[in-house]
Amino acid sequence: MERRTIDPRPGWQQTVEEQGLIYPLTRYPDNSLRPYWDESAHYVFSLPEVEALEEVVEELHGMCLAAAEHIVARNRFADLGITDPRVADAVADAWRRRAELPSVYGRFDLRYDGTGPAKLLEYNADTPTSLVEAASPQWFWMEERFPGADQWNSLHERLVAAWKKQSALLPPGGPLYFAYSSADELGEDMMTVAYLKETAEQAGLDTGWISMEEIGWDRLSGRFVDTRLQFIRSCFKLYPWEWLTTDRFARHVLDTLDNGGGTGTTLWIEPAWKMLLSNKALLAILWELYPDHPNLLPSYLDGPRELASTTGYVAKPLLGREGAGVTVHERGADPVVRDEPCCYQQLAPLPAFDGNHVVLGAWVVEGEAAGLGIRESSDLITDEYARFLPHVIL
Repeated sequence: MERRTIDPRPGWQQTVEEQGLIYPLTRYPDNSLRPYWDESAHYVFSLPEVEALEEVVEELHGMCLAAAEHIVARNRFADLGITDPRVADAVADAWRRRAELPSVYGRFDLRYDGTGPAKLLEYNADTPTSLVEAASPQWFWMEERFPGADQWNSLHERLVAAWKKQSALLPPGGPLYFAYSSADELGEDMMTVAYLKETAEQAGLDTGWISMEEIGWDRLSGRFVDTRLQFIRSCFKLYPWEWLTTDRFARHVLDTLDNGGGTGTTLWIEPAWKMLLSNKALLAILWELYPDHPNLLPSYLDGPRELASTTGYVAKPLLGREGAGVTVHERGADPVVRDEPCCYQQLAPLPAFDGNHVVLGAWVVEGEAAGLGIRESSDLITDEYARFLPHVIL
């Protein structure tokens, strides 16, 4: 693993925008615009490195499924902050029926510097983003800058194949809707959903397009409807389950939830059982089940324990995105137990390449390793100001 600088392509911004990345710049607090898509540098991997990382990712995914089974079997929903019995029952039912429910993708965030074993930082299993840039612009960048080279990137082909394979699990009667929240001003959620919709269409599926805010509730039929009052029988949503089960329509979501077997009226993708994997409590449960595993970091739910005096720790809210609410506590500092439920994970500072802290986003499609996206940040926490850099296998 090596970071190399390179001159950006002339007209790179227009190029990546035409390839679907309509948010190539990030606005900073000083109102300046700086590249989010950053091709002034790239990362180089060897093929053996990538093959080893693929094995790690697939092993981690299997361990996460085992942890999900443990949570359901031992009724440990409270550890995940799921205290509503109806929500817990819906998640457990979805888990038991998971073979009947479409589930497409997820993203592991890994700490890796090219020398020691990769370490799991978290699993974004419900609403992962940065898919567009990982699947499309970085592939075309490689073809233009390094023709004949390779890349850890079979995302597009695998997504199309996944939709084809899982189309039989979709209920009849209407298109598969693709929904995003219009509250996202950058357009990242919209373009992620648009890209996934495109892969579904290439797989031959009939699709629809809607924002979460446009989904209506028809009191007469007791069903969710689109803007033309057509029933929404199935819907891919880039909208977290913890919001879907707590907002003003949560009761209707649970009342009409299709967990397979045709017993409900709306099937949501990703399915409700992904709440078991998209929660930071998963990290602590994994450490319980697989202590001292080389790809895990010690993690706890009841406080930092020995981490406060030995390695330092990171406190992560159980639910959160892009580093929101994450705090770093150096070794020897007085231990702090947060008021909100958190996971306390061993501090493993992100490796720095030329002063840039890097995290690997390893994608899985249908549980198999499918691609890599790399983000850099100036600080230890990867937040909304992180930059995306392409990679190549040489």
